[in-house]
Amino acid sequence: MELAILITVVVVALTFDFTNGFHDAANAIATSVSTRALTPRVAVALAAVMNLIGAMIGTGVAKTVGEGIIETPQGRHGLIVVLAAVIGAICWNLLTWYFGLPTSSSHALIGGLMGAAIASVTGVKWSGVLGSVVIPMLISPLVGIALGYLVHVAILWLFRRSRPGPVGRGFRVAQTVSAAAMGLGHGLQDAQKTMGVIVLALVTVGHQTTFDVPFWVIGSVAVAMAMGTYAGGWRIIRTLGRRIVHLDPPRGFAAETTAAAVLYTTAFVWQAPISTTHTITSAILGAGATRRFSAVRWGVARTILGAWILTIPGAGTVAALVYLLLHQVIRV
Repeated sequence: MELAILITVVVVALTFDFTNGFHDAANAIATSVSTRALTPRVAVALAAVMNLIGAMIGTGVAKTVGEGIIETPQGRHGLIVVLAAVIGAICWNLLTWYFGLPTSSSHALIGGLMGAAIASVTGVKWSGVLGSVVIPMLISPLVGIALGYLVHVAILWLFRRSRPGPVGRGFRVAQTVSAAAMGLGHGLQDAQKTMGVIVLALVTVGHQTTFDVPFWVIGSVAVAMAMGTYAGGWRIIRTLGRRIVHLDPPRGFAAETTAAAVLYTTAFVWQAPISTTHTITSAILGAGATRRFSAVRWGVARTILGAWILTIPGAGTVAALVYLLLHQVIRV
């Protein structure tokens, strides 16, 4: 019975990883598609390949998610906690995808873990949540807006005497590189969160005693995310690429470069599970605001902000309800 539940947890976690891929495909490609730097299919193929590579080059964030958010539950009970957490995150991803809202799959997963832990009277590591989730959640959008604005201002100054036509064509080519960098950053950050959850499930039943990530977990998560990304999340791509602000190639390049830099820094230096969605959305807002403040559709931005605020409690509530249901169906 325990082995069957473990296999179910792994399959459901990979399903979440797939939904993460198509839900967050917009993070990597929305700007390059909206500026016509890349065609949609080329863009998702590029993002899928870079997600695959990014997922293979680090595990620091996975360890943070696996051991830094909740106390490690044990046995069959622990598997039910993890399963409920992942189902809660999947439900939130599908809901926000349906409404075209670029919310954080990472925060949905973390919210799911917290909700299932609270419902099961498993301890939540509040200091870890504060240091690894709440503080980065507040800081990363501010950094994204500021850097997106400053990078585009620097581009405007450097090319102030150049003709707009050649500059636009040059930055369309440059966006191929920045979109690839963003795809790599998304794979590096988001794939590791699913790895962390699978490893947490393995530890709960004693299949391993450390939070080191086995290669089969890395490989399967990388492939699932790449497949999800290739499926594309077109509803959210339209929101990020067109509804927030009109982007031209220099602004798109500035936003993608800024977001990728923030993702690499947090993954390699602080090993913090930040939201790629928050990072790229805020960078787009910053780069778009250089046109004029009113160029940004702040009504759309407020709707997105509201969804961000609701993500952790929303996914957590669903996960708690799922845990209570599973606890009745599967006696532990």
